[in-house]
Amino acid sequence: MEIKKFAAIDIGTNAVRLYIANVIEGCKPEDVMINKVELIRSPLRLGDDVFEKGVISEQKKDKLILSLETFFKFMQIHEVTRYRVCATSAMRDAVNSLEVIEEIKQKTGIDIRIISGKEEAELLYLAENEKYIDETKKYLAIDLGGGSLEFTLFTKKAIILSKSFNIGTIRMLNKQVSKADMFVLKKWLKKIVEANRPMSIIGSGGNINKLYRMSEVKFKEPLHLTKLKYLYKYLKSHSYEDRVQLLGLNTDRADVIIPAAKIFIKVIKWAKAEEIYVPMVGLADGIVKQLYKDYIQEQNYIYNNAKKMDS
Repeated sequence: MEIKKFAAIDIGTNAVRLYIANVIEGCKPEDVMINKVELIRSPLRLGDDVFEKGVISEQKKDKLILSLETFFKFMQIHEVTRYRVCATSAMRDAVNSLEVIEEIKQKTGIDIRIISGKEEAELLYLAENEKYIDETKKYLAIDLGGGSLEFTLFTKKAIILSKSFNIGTIRMLNKQVSKADMFVLKKWLKKIVEANRPMSIIGSGGNINKLYRMSEVKFKEPLHLTKLKYLYKYLKSHSYEDRVQLLGLNTDRADVIIPAAKIFIKVIKWAKAEEIYVPMVGLADGIVKQLYKDYIQEQNYIYNNAKKMDS
């Protein structure tokens, strides 16, 4: 048995996250286990700048650099084998994102990869495609962030389709999601559901994970729509201050969790479902899995070339 550490940094619209995992290799490649070691979250909210002004401000850029430098020190302490940094919706939309990325590279040596909505969906597929998923069923995975809403229709073996919408919790708080945007989403979703029945719904992202924990449902058991509606009403009945002080929500979670619950309720209803499965994974899990796959391919390539040179 061999244990290596891999890390992912997810630069999202609402927060920047460092995820470090132990990758435990067995006798066979399929026996690999990936276990969380560390998860650190920096509540940066790049979307506040980007969705209002179109750019990442100097203040947000400096905080991002500080977060990345801190994360890099954690990775050094953990002696990670490989790491990858991916940025999503806010960085995709910022007109100065390439300038910011270049400055970060010069100051820290850290490369940032801006991924498309399609790539984001593919990484989430990797994160969610666990052994307990039934090979005979179809699944619609829904990942909600601060700036985008990603859908991935898949089976155990492959992605059927993916779609990204510029609908997110920060955009909703800033009143940048219109009724027309929601109508387009509803129309698309109904068409997908009609063509792919029956299917199960899977949710990912910090807000649905938090709602799932609040529901006190047993892990791997689905969260029912009625329970989600109750949580939405319960949270909405409390002020922002009470959500922080009485319910113990993080300050940057206490506001976005309301539009998040509202979106998930609408999507589940439009998908004609009664429940949603929440595997408690996110983009960072997919990044680590892809990073490990790339690492193994690279090691096999080096090994095979070495064998050829010796023969």
